[in-house]
Amino acid sequence: MRLAPRLCTANGEPGAGLPPLPIDIAVAMVISLPSSQRKRYHMPAVTIRNLSEEAHRALKVRAASHGRSTEAEIREILEAVVRPPDRLLIGSTLSALSRAAGVEDADLKAIEQSRDKEPAKPMSIE
Repeated sequence: MRLAPRLCTANGEPGAGLPPLPIDIAVAMVISLPSSQRKRYHMPAVTIRNLSEEAHRALKVRAASHGRSTEAEIREILEAVVRPPDRLLIGSTLSALSRAAGVEDADLKAIEQSRDKEPAKPMSIE
């Protein structure tokens, strides 16, 4: 019997830490949730059309060599391409620049205090 972790209780409350449910019951619970709650569990899906037989066969071989399903292999490939480990992380980069320039909390507080708090007035195009 396949088991699924409990993401929520029968009434939609968070269910982390509860014992797992048989997969068919878990699926039935999500399907029976109101549509507003069901959307929280939606994962984006991608359909790839016109994939050559050779590419599909190569994906299946690659997936098998990694011990994954073809779908899992495609997810892994896409994640590696769009989120490479050496990608530029803007927050970390800005933090490193601030440290290198010697910017401290007192500097940031001074900037915040001197900043104009009044919202900008919209530009008129008349």
